[in-house]
Amino acid sequence: MEIKLICGFGDSVMKGVVVDKKNSIDGNTKYKISDKGFASRCCRNLGIKIENFARFGSTVSQAMKFIERHSESIKESDFVIFEYGGNDCNYKWDEIASAPEKEHQPAVPIPQFVEQYSNIIDVVRSWGARPVLLSLPILDPQKFFAHLSKGLNAENILQWLNGSIMNLDRWHERYNMEIFRLGATKHVPVIDITSVFLEKKNHFDYLCDDGIHPNDDGHALIENAIVDYMRRQNLLAC
Repeated sequence: MEIKLICGFGDSVMKGVVVDKKNSIDGNTKYKISDKGFASRCCRNLGIKIENFARFGSTVSQAMKFIERHSESIKESDFVIFEYGGNDCNYKWDEIASAPEKEHQPAVPIPQFVEQYSNIIDVVRSWGARPVLLSLPILDPQKFFAHLSKGLNAENILQWLNGSIMNLDRWHERYNMEIFRLGATKHVPVIDITSVFLEKKNHFDYLCDDGIHPNDDGHALIENAIVDYMRRQNLLAC
């Protein structure tokens, strides 16, 4: 099969966003779009046109309007790759820091995450396109906690986390499990970009200083996972 066009929708990971170390000063984290993001790498190294419609901070709740906006590109594509979940499972940490005794909801609770992601798959299929899901990359709980609690009451946030920053990782992984489950339920391929990090003994070295965004080396791992999947599915010439 000759692949001519792939469309990509997702958040900052798909966009290729990394921490801009040079301009991140005085504890103020700045970001930039790297030309070594996995989508850009795949485009250059595979010679396949990839239209990357990912947006920083995007969730499945926001995805449909962007998908409808680019419906013509989707209809002309061979595959549509989706990468969502990292922002969906995030919280308003300033509100938690101010009131740790209260109940707080993530950006997109799991039932809505599954329902909305499922609807996206159905819409794309109805246009004749072939959806593919990406699992979530790992996160570094310690670095991520330090990042999210900057300027906030870290003790209150830790209290809300029941005293363990590892609950950040466990909550993140719950959404990852839902992605794999959704792939099985909807009969949609899921490319595992989680394991390529975990198989590295120094897996946290493949993340930026914020503990959540893959760095350039991490994007290389994601590219490898995608290329490996495409080869196993006979989508690339050997």
